[in-house]
Amino acid sequence: MDDDKKIMNPQSTAHAHESPAEFAHHVRRYLFVFYALLFGTLVTVGASYIPFGNREVNIGVALFIAIGKASLVACYFMHLISERKMIYGIMGFTAFFFVGLMFLTLGAYADFPPLTITH
Repeated sequence: MDDDKKIMNPQSTAHAHESPAEFAHHVRRYLFVFYALLFGTLVTVGASYIPFGNREVNIGVALFIAIGKASLVACYFMHLISERKMIYGIMGFTAFFFVGLMFLTLGAYADFPPLTITH
């Protein structure tokens, strides 16, 4: 019977010790990130209409904006901004190997064997 009361009592949850001011602070932070993501989306759409003279530059600008938006999502919504150093180490190794594999892929496209017919 006591277990049922603990489950039904909202004060027994993990965040029950937070005051309304702390809760409002968290909501403000999430709203700020939401507005920053909306702004980033508007900047991405606006940048897509700007002719930078080269398609690769347009793609680079869009990827730069996307990296900023992805870092906001990872830091705040996935709570990585307050995690331990081990999480950052794992994330760094993942990014390092991802970039390495992308360079290997691009290098493979540039390194065709002689007399290879491509269509």
